[in-house]
Amino acid sequence: MASTSFNEQFDQHGAWRREFALRLKLLSEWLKDHDLLDSAVEERLRRLEGQMRTDKVMVAFVAEFSRGKSELINAIFFAGYKRRIMPASAGRTTMCPTELGYDPEVPPCLRLLPIETRLQPQPLMEWRMVPEKWTRVDLDVNDPAQLAQAFEKVSEIRRVTVDEAKALGFWHEDSPEDNPIQGNDGLVEVPKWRHALINIAHPLLKQGLVILDTPGLNAIGAEPELTVNLIPQAHAVVFILAADTGVTKSDLAIWREHLIAEDNAADSRLVVLNKIDTMWDALSTPAQVQAQIDRQRATTAEILGLKEHQVIPVSGQKGLVAKVSSNAELLMASRLPVLEQALAHGVMGQRQKILRAAVGSNISELRTEATRVLGIRRRDLAEQMVELKGLRGKNTSVIKHMRARIEQEQGEFDASGAKIHAVRSVHLRLLREVFTLLGTQTMKAEMADLTNALRQPGIKLGVRKAYASTFDRLREGLRKAEKTSAEIQTMLTGTFRQLNAEYGFSLQAPREPDLARYERDLDLVERSHNQYLGVSNALKLAQPEFADRLVRALATRLRVIYESALGEVELWNKSAAAQLDAQLRERRRNFGRRLEAIERIQQAASGLDDRIAEIESQENALDLLDAKLGELTSHLTNTPMAAAKPAAAPAIAKTA
Repeated sequence: MASTSFNEQFDQHGAWRREFALRLKLLSEWLKDHDLLDSAVEERLRRLEGQMRTDKVMVAFVAEFSRGKSELINAIFFAGYKRRIMPASAGRTTMCPTELGYDPEVPPCLRLLPIETRLQPQPLMEWRMVPEKWTRVDLDVNDPAQLAQAFEKVSEIRRVTVDEAKALGFWHEDSPEDNPIQGNDGLVEVPKWRHALINIAHPLLKQGLVILDTPGLNAIGAEPELTVNLIPQAHAVVFILAADTGVTKSDLAIWREHLIAEDNAADSRLVVLNKIDTMWDALSTPAQVQAQIDRQRATTAEILGLKEHQVIPVSGQKGLVAKVSSNAELLMASRLPVLEQALAHGVMGQRQKILRAAVGSNISELRTEATRVLGIRRRDLAEQMVELKGLRGKNTSVIKHMRARIEQEQGEFDASGAKIHAVRSVHLRLLREVFTLLGTQTMKAEMADLTNALRQPGIKLGVRKAYASTFDRLREGLRKAEKTSAEIQTMLTGTFRQLNAEYGFSLQAPREPDLARYERDLDLVERSHNQYLGVSNALKLAQPEFADRLVRALATRLRVIYESALGEVELWNKSAAAQLDAQLRERRRNFGRRLEAIERIQQAASGLDDRIAEIESQENALDLLDAKLGELTSHLTNTPMAAAKPAAAPAIAKTA
C-alpha cells in the first residue's frame, strides 16, 4: 500500500478535528441538560472546542531567489488546478512574504499591504487589523487563469531612489553586496508590497493549513517581524536549495541567521535539494546521477548540521508536470512523494502531539469537576436517606425536632458566607498582583525601556546586552507571578480543606497554572532574537527606525505569550470559584430538599416511604449519569487521530 501523502494525512487530521469538535459539543449539551456545566467547565469546553476548530498548522517555505520555491508550492498544493497558480517564472517571483490561508468570514481575495507602511511605526500584526489600508483583489476560485493572474501581483516591484530604498530598509551603505542593482537612471527595484494575504477555500487551507512563502535574504532581513515572529512560530520550515549548487554563501547566511533550530525543534526543519532534474544527464548512467545526488545530500546535511534524512532531493517542476499529466513514473522520479511523506510525518506528528496533550489534560480535569458535582449529590442523598430511615415509626414531635435541626443547620451555613467572602477577598488581592505582573502595562513599560536603551549613542555593540537585560527582567516578572500563584494555591488548598471539614464539602484546589512553560517560551523568543543580533545585522540595528521595528515585532510576539499566560490564570481562578459556587448551590438545594421531605412526611403518613423510594431512584440515576460521563469523556480521549476517514477525499485527491 502506498504511503499517505501530506495532503491525505492533513485531510485525515482535519476530519479528526471536526469529529472531535462535534463530540465536544454533544458532551457540552449533555452536561448542560444534567446541570453539570458550571462556568469553569463551560469555559474549558469552549476553549478546547475553539482550539480544535481553529487550530492552524503553518508551513514556511524559505529560500533565496531562483531556487524553485514557488514551483514546489505549486506541485505540493495546487497541482489539482492542472496549471501553475503561484508565479514561478525565471528570476525573482515572490517579492513580498505571502501567506495563504482560509478565513470563512472573508470572501476569496488577495490582500496586499503597500511597502510604504514600512515608514510608519505599526508592526505587521497591527496592520492586519486595518483592512482598509490593504489593496484587495477579489478571486474566482473556480477560474485557475484568474487566480494565477491575480497571484502575479506578489511579484510586482517599484523603482525608487537610493534614499527611498534606504528608508524602506532595502539599501545599506555598509553591506553593498546585499543591495539591489542600481539602474542607469540611478533608481533601484524594491517590492511594491510589504506583505500579501491570500484567502481561498482550498481543501487543505480550509482544514487549517497556512502556507508562508518568503522571499530571499534581503527581504527577510528587512522585515524583523517575519524573522523573529512568523518563521520561528511555523510548525515546519522547508528550506529550499538548488541541487546543482548546494549550500551557497547566501543560503548559509539565511540558515544561520534565521532558521537554525534548537535540538527539540530540529525535526521541524526540512531541507529540499530542488531541481535534481538539472542533474539528469544523458551522458551519465542513473547510478552515476544517483551517486552525485547522494554526495550533495551528505555534504548539505553536514554543512547545515542536520541528519541526512532531513535533506530531501526533489524536482518540484517535474513533480508538478507529473501530477498535471498523471504520469506516475515521472512522479516517482521527481521524488515529490518522499517530501510529502516527510512533511506529513513531521508536521502532523508534531501538531497531533500538542493537541493530544491539550485534549488529555482538559478532558481529565473536566471529568474530575463533573464527577465531584455528582459526588456531592450522591453524598447529599445518602444523608437524606439516613435521616428519613431514622424517622420510621417516630412520632410528630420527633419529626418537628428534625425540622428545627435542619433549619438551625441552614442558618449556620448561611452565616458562613462572611468567612467565604473574606477568603475570596484575599484570593482576589493576590490574583490582582499576578494580573499586574502579566498585564499589558508591564510589558509596554519593558518595551519602552528597551527602545530607549537601543536609542542610546554608541549602542551598536551593546544591543545584545540591552536585550538580555530586558529578557532577564521579563523572566523575573514571570517568576514573581509564579511565586504569587503558588501562594494562592497554598491558601486555596488550606481554605478548601477547612471548608470541607466544617461544612462537609468536597472542594479540591484546581491544578496550578504552569507559568514555567511561558518562561520556556520567553527563552525561545530570546534565542530567535539573538540569532538576529549577529554581527551581520549590527549596522542595521544601529539605525533607530530599524531597532524600533524589531522591538515592535518583539512586543507582538510577547503579547501572545502573556495573553496565553493570563488566560490560563483566569481559567484557574474560574475553576476554583465555580467549584465553590457549585457546592454552595448544591448545599442550599439540599437543605431545601430535606425541609420539603419533612413537610411531606408531616402531611401524609405514606410520604416517608415514597420519599425513600424517590431517593433510591435518584441514586440509581446518578450511577447512570456517572457511567455516561465516563463513556463520553473516555471516547474523546481515546479517539484515534486519523480514525475518521476524510469526507472530502475526492476533492483532496485532486491536489495530491
